[in-house]
Amino acid sequence: MNTALRSTKTGPCAMHACMKLFLRFALGMVAALSLATPVAAATTTVRIVHLELDPDGRYDETRLFFRGLAQPLGRPFAGAEVALREARFVGQAIGVEFALERASGADAKALVAAVERLNKDGVRFFLIDAPGAVVAEVSKAARGRELLLFNVSAPDDALRQAQCQPNLLHTLPNDAMRADALAQFLVSKKWRSVLLLEGPRPEDRLQADAFERAAKRFGLKIAERKPFVLSNDPRQRDQGNVALLTAGADHDVVFVADSDGEFARSVPYRTVRSRPVVGAEGLAAAAWSWAWERHGAPQLNARLEKHAARKMADPDWAAWMAVKAVVEAVVRTQNAPFAALAKYLKGEEITLDGFKGNRLGFRAWDNQLRQPVLLATHNAVIERAPIAGFLHPTNNLDTLGFDQRDSRCAF
Repeated sequence: MNTALRSTKTGPCAMHACMKLFLRFALGMVAALSLATPVAAATTTVRIVHLELDPDGRYDETRLFFRGLAQPLGRPFAGAEVALREARFVGQAIGVEFALERASGADAKALVAAVERLNKDGVRFFLIDAPGAVVAEVSKAARGRELLLFNVSAPDDALRQAQCQPNLLHTLPNDAMRADALAQFLVSKKWRSVLLLEGPRPEDRLQADAFERAAKRFGLKIAERKPFVLSNDPRQRDQGNVALLTAGADHDVVFVADSDGEFARSVPYRTVRSRPVVGAEGLAAAAWSWAWERHGAPQLNARLEKHAARKMADPDWAAWMAVKAVVEAVVRTQNAPFAALAKYLKGEEITLDGFKGNRLGFRAWDNQLRQPVLLATHNAVIERAPIAGFLHPTNNLDTLGFDQRDSRCAF
């Protein structure tokens, strides 16, 4: 280099040689720098779409006015948003960015159209927030496509049984899991005789049927199963009077199947006998409770409350859990092709932390997320099921809900 610089004084040809050497030196430096600083890989965006029915009577403010134990506190999209924020930096190691979108429709047909359009655009993961009948129709229409649907708000047992689909996963516990959790608790307390009060809604009947099944499974006795009606009609007064409804056969506890919650809130302290109330009021079986204080739960509750200005409820947790499951599967499989990713997500190797103290994963026979169920009042978690002493040959969490031998799901 010094020789070349000195030769610049000897004439034009020497100057030309000098420029060639300088350019060669500059190109070498650029190459060296490019090797020392690797170029960032192109980022792939994994899109997650939250589908919801709009309008959806389950979130009607007039219905949620009393904020019963059996009801949500708001749309679960907030739970999905919290999970996405937590995953902001997780995918960077493999060059993946996660994006959350929201789509709504007035009925199942509109949601099916949205799924088809978005799936053609590359979306493989959908959260669905809709009543059971809508979830069943959408998942049936989506069968065979390269996508996964996560049910975050429909507890219907039929979705895990006769109406199950291979691409439909459930992060919300179903009616059977909740009923089994309460039944285990009642057996542990030796409260074996139950008065069952059943509301007029189809959802009430599903809850009552689930509890009757649980009672038979765990050796409880249904003393009576009585219908109630919340009405101002004098001819139906007897069916809406708590004292009259609870004055029959002796019992240890009252189970109220009331998806609306308005009647259930009037049952505690109005029974003829001094008996505990469970089900829709008193002590409820839940996926989540803002009062749960273990395994990192206070931090999660604080994040949701800060984000949505309300407490976390079951569908919020289920949506949060669904996004976490997608993120975990994408990261662990290095964003593998759909078939491999879906296989991992539904397989035995996946480990999901739901902040409830157990390793969580999906059951192979019905795609239901194994999980503990919290037994909670309005402001305290009393117990976590499975209750100590209720055992299973392979996984004690399978004492809640449909075990493989009970499954009528045929993918």
